[in-house]
Amino acid sequence: MSLRSAVLPIAIAIVAPAAAQTAPLTPAQTALVAKARASGATDLTTRPAPGGGITLVGKLEGDQFAIAVPAGWKGDGLVYAHGYSTPGTPVAVSEDPVGANTGGGLMRFAYEDGVAVGHSAYDKDGLGVETGTLNTKRLRDFLVKLGARRVYATGDSMGGGIVVTLLETDPGAFAGGLARCGVVASWKTLLGQLYDMRAAYNVLTAGTPYALPGEKDIRRSALSTTPPAGSAMDAKTYGWTQLTRIATPVLALFDAGKKNPGGREARILRQVAAIGGFDVDPGSIAFPLVTVALGADDMAATAGGLPYGNIGKVYATDTMTPAEAAAFNRDVQRVTASPAALDYMTRWHEASGRIADPLLTMHNSIDSLVPYAQETLLSAAVKKAGRANLLAVYVVPPLRAPLPVGGVEAYTHCGFTPAQSKAAWTALHTWVDTKQRPAADAVK
Repeated sequence: MSLRSAVLPIAIAIVAPAAAQTAPLTPAQTALVAKARASGATDLTTRPAPGGGITLVGKLEGDQFAIAVPAGWKGDGLVYAHGYSTPGTPVAVSEDPVGANTGGGLMRFAYEDGVAVGHSAYDKDGLGVETGTLNTKRLRDFLVKLGARRVYATGDSMGGGIVVTLLETDPGAFAGGLARCGVVASWKTLLGQLYDMRAAYNVLTAGTPYALPGEKDIRRSALSTTPPAGSAMDAKTYGWTQLTRIATPVLALFDAGKKNPGGREARILRQVAAIGGFDVDPGSIAFPLVTVALGADDMAATAGGLPYGNIGKVYATDTMTPAEAAAFNRDVQRVTASPAALDYMTRWHEASGRIADPLLTMHNSIDSLVPYAQETLLSAAVKKAGRANLLAVYVVPPLRAPLPVGGVEAYTHCGFTPAQSKAAWTALHTWVDTKQRPAADAVK
């Protein structure tokens, strides 16, 4: 997994357009296309899907979508919500929803079970829980108009949180949900960790070669991801360049800390990780810093103000001496959260636990961007709401992979094997079919 794909999970697979439909459509497919147009799809094109199925690519209310319908479709559907994408990332989704790289391959497994699968672009890049929820629900309604009798929801990272939001806000609309590596409990909690980590990193690396480039005010993005006027770089290349600029000093700090485990650099790493609530690992520090350093402007604009505040917060960890903690609390940037922004983040989304349909979640025990603690918080909320029988949580071992920047190995975000993804889908599908909650070892 590349640094970019790990930070932007699971972002959007931009692929070359698939070949246009060449084989004649069957009568059932012709009727499906006509029904899609009558149901509001515009700019519609068709392409072959595996096993004699059909892929429909078009727009709903101006937003691109793609769905693949298997031959002999019997009425089950699955909609996928993708993860966070760095501001400046194209919003288009893959035109091949059953491709190996789309949704971690999960949609292909569902399609092979005779399920129609699809995903929708969001209205914006960056923080998109609201638009992702609304657009994914709209795609669900579109599938119902095409003949779906029950529809499942699945998503990764930010998309995992969208799945929980859908099940809480539209009870009965979905047969069940599968949330992987998701911000399933609280965006305010996760953003607090990210902002805290950036504030800590700024203080502890001030005056060193490891300081982040660009703007130091944590209320603003450190670097813009929009190419300046006249730039020869496209948005994707420019965004990657800016991401690399943020990650490079962090990875240099890790290199220095590795060379001298008892030195200053190693202490800085332990302190930053402890304050953010992440592991001391290149991925677990670089990924959060990249996300908030490049996304702060968008986060504030989306929420309608700063969604984080630390006025009066006392930072203390066992990685600091009392003198170090006192100096840190004196020097760390203090900012005030916007009440309107906090209200927005509660709406989009703080889990109430009031799910009405089966929800299966899967999370690595160590995740470099969304800590497993999100699952603990969700479980507590669901239990408090009296819905524990509707939640099945699966923890799987972490995965490590080399990073392209610096070439070091790190924990991944959403690091699942194909076997784990297939097992999770099968467990949810069987749960809904049989009404029997899956076994504790159904996903491992």
